[in-house]
Amino acid sequence: MKHIPKDKLLVDGYNVINDWQELVAIKDNLEYARDKLIEILSGYGVFKDCRITVVFDAHAVADGEGCQQIINDFVDVVFTKEGETADSYIEKMAYFFMRQTGGGRVYVVTSDWAEQMQILGSGAYRISARELRSYVRAAEKSMKQGFSEHVLNYRRQELSDRLNGDVAKRLDELRRGGRKR
Repeated sequence: MKHIPKDKLLVDGYNVINDWQELVAIKDNLEYARDKLIEILSGYGVFKDCRITVVFDAHAVADGEGCQQIINDFVDVVFTKEGETADSYIEKMAYFFMRQTGGGRVYVVTSDWAEQMQILGSGAYRISARELRSYVRAAEKSMKQGFSEHVLNYRRQELSDRLNGDVAKRLDELRRGGRKR
């Protein structure tokens, strides 16, 4: 059976891209900035076991029908349709998720104050883009530490560190080919 995370995180994609310095630096290539954000959030979603929906405004795109792409089990991306803002889509989905989640929490990431007030009114939690960045950095740090300390433990494990001094000395003599007389 497929695992479905209980907690939901709705992200105003362009709001985050315009806030995080590493994404602001590359936003001249908007497609690359979007891909980088999605990559970052994919790792975060797995680590935090939450379903992330990244929403990008396409309301000004003529004849835009909108689309949704499922990236993996933890992230999907939505481009809104013509005339629909990311804010309105997020508000609608926050309300929907609040009514359908079985014990999970709904978080909305935006630094837009008016949007935050709407979200709080629906019962969801709000997170600013800056707060999300600090959560992501903390998660990345934990992942690195956990990976390096538990999966690939390169610290030497010397047998002599665990043995009684006399036993270690005798084994060293045997290793060198000498015999204690």
